[in-house]
Amino acid sequence: MSAKLILEVRHVSKSFGGIKAINDVSFNLRQGQILGVIGPNGSGKTTLNNLITGFIKKDAGQIIFKGLDISKWPAYKIADAGLARTFQIMRPYPTLPVYKNLVPPLYSPRARRTARGKLGDRGAVAIDILEEVGFERDARVPYKLAGTLPLGYLKRLELCRCLALRPELIVCDEIFSGLSMSEIASMIPLMERLQDEGITLIMVEHRIKELFKLANKVLVLNFGEKIAEGDSSDIFNDEKVKRAYFGGETTYVFK
Repeated sequence: MSAKLILEVRHVSKSFGGIKAINDVSFNLRQGQILGVIGPNGSGKTTLNNLITGFIKKDAGQIIFKGLDISKWPAYKIADAGLARTFQIMRPYPTLPVYKNLVPPLYSPRARRTARGKLGDRGAVAIDILEEVGFERDARVPYKLAGTLPLGYLKRLELCRCLALRPELIVCDEIFSGLSMSEIASMIPLMERLQDEGITLIMVEHRIKELFKLANKVLVLNFGEKIAEGDSSDIFNDEKVKRAYFGGETTYVFK
């Protein structure tokens, strides 16, 4: 039996100053899937993220999360319903220890509700979450000031702040961007584990080869429109994708 639908984007459009940033985009996502979203710069990927997570409001269409129309909900209410996001530009609390960056979301209504009042010491819970995502407890990394972390750890911290909310769907905005190949290689099993735990992921990425190791299906945007949707082999055999994303041809090989 197929997993239930968790997200439905129905004919969503958004314009800025007469320019269509998103034009009549639709797709469905089932629980536990990983959707990769790709497209050239300016294709509408970030706008789509912001629409789904409530940071901007659509002009037309519907966004349905777990059967509820969240199109007009504020971002905090969407997060409380179980839809969280990371940001491409990370903004930790730089003067706080890393683990204390997780304490505010652990005090959120959703964290308290899903834990049924059994969170206990939130500092200890924060360190447990960090350790699950690759922070070495023995190396004292969770106790360092967040502003001193290198990029790889900041990306993981961004994900940890989502996980503190116990989300059902996470929108990841270029979580691999700026990371070394070894850092990405260590992130891939983490994303797979989240999927195994039933968390649904939307991953906007330019690191296509690495994304395709994870994604169950791929959505391609160009000039705000969906030009293709399917698995990786379908996407890279699509002539519109080749023209828009690869300048008319591709010799890209996936192993």
